[in-house]
Amino acid sequence: MKAHSIGHSGRYLLSHRRILWRVTRNELVARYAGSILGVGWALLTPLAMIAIYAIVYLVIFRVQVPGLTPGQYVLFIFAGLVPFLMTSEALGSGVGSVIANKAVLSNTVFPIDLAPPKAVLLSQLTMVVGMSVILIALPFVGTVSWTILLLPVVWVLHVMALTGIVWMLSLVGLVFRDLQNLVQLLLLMMMIASPIAYTPSMVPRSLRALLILNPLAYFVTAYQHVLVLGSLPGLSLSLVLVVMSVGLFLLGGWFFARAKRALIDYV
Repeated sequence: MKAHSIGHSGRYLLSHRRILWRVTRNELVARYAGSILGVGWALLTPLAMIAIYAIVYLVIFRVQVPGLTPGQYVLFIFAGLVPFLMTSEALGSGVGSVIANKAVLSNTVFPIDLAPPKAVLLSQLTMVVGMSVILIALPFVGTVSWTILLLPVVWVLHVMALTGIVWMLSLVGLVFRDLQNLVQLLLLMMMIASPIAYTPSMVPRSLRALLILNPLAYFVTAYQHVLVLGSLPGLSLSLVLVVMSVGLFLLGGWFFARAKRALIDYV
């Protein structure tokens, strides 16, 4: 293994950052062109889901999180639901990103290495809209804390982890075409096993292994801590987030750079 090959795909993010941003922006504009609501759909979807969650857990199941008012609990759910929606969109489109961009396989202006990160960037509109709603609503429910300053840190780590994952899945998906359906199934399982509408302490000990094995659960918990609970995620959780995110990013960039020439024939 040559040292210069490690992280090669990751270096494209710096050297081609302007064209990556321009292509992503143009694709976002094209996505909502002609739509009556336009980018309003990015707001409508999470709001519809939070309404369903609130009705199910507040009205039907009457779930109560100690120390949280009903309004704070709704934001607690929203702080976990928005990152899940972003993750779902990024992985759902990221798996097929190389196949969808096969026209640029030999393009030196927009390297194929940028196709998976572009899928992650496109999903950030959901996060921008959702997090804006949360930040605007926080003062009205009385949970504003200095810990919201840590939101960008958690967000960047989340994006790094997703980028590394889609780098790997986008190439594996060339060989294993059923991966797209498998990812959708795994996302459903991850949503159920993520503490979106409940806290980790509310999970029975016999089922806590599901949280430990679920990478998304760590991010959901961190977002809820810094945004709504007004507390630090904790040393162990913070270490897991940093090691997992940086590790996945470096591994994904290395894997894509090494494997793309061998697997690209499957396109």
